[in-house]
Amino acid sequence: MIYIISDTHFSHKNIIEYCNRPYENIETMNKDIVQKWNSIVNPEDMVIHLGDVGFGLVEQLQPLIHSLNGYKILIRGNHDAKRGIDSWKNIGFDEVYKKKEVSIKEILGRCPLDCGYDDVIFSHSPRQVENNILNIHGHIHNVPLDTTLYKPENHFCASIEMINYRPISLSKILETKAKNREE
Repeated sequence: MIYIISDTHFSHKNIIEYCNRPYENIETMNKDIVQKWNSIVNPEDMVIHLGDVGFGLVEQLQPLIHSLNGYKILIRGNHDAKRGIDSWKNIGFDEVYKKKEVSIKEILGRCPLDCGYDDVIFSHSPRQVENNILNIHGHIHNVPLDTTLYKPENHFCASIEMINYRPISLSKILETKAKNREE
């Protein structure tokens, strides 16, 4: 199974207030996100993290990321860019992409047959995409997508605030987008 998540912001105290997260402190936030992640994701599953993983030293992030189930892929966000690929791998990611957007074809070698789109593009920030391309992104947290710049039918926000603080399966995203396209 393939899961998607973005903007965990582990150990980022101010994100609780900025995004009105339902946590008293970073310890309860970190613990709850890890628990929710591991209640869904099995060790053999793949998780594509769309960036803004967390704050703090390697020694602080490493135990958190290593405790998360799954084969973990990181597409770095704006808060992740200061660390290099090797540092993120040392923290616990299996693959790390430096590029701002990555196609599902680059990750899987193909677009799933039941995808319903010509391609799926993963990115931290929303991207301009052609018709029949789906952009799964994060970055905007609980702020609505700017529909003057982006077509809602071609975008899905996987910021943690929008997906109940747990990874969401790629199949669920595709199912949701297919229903929206039919309406």
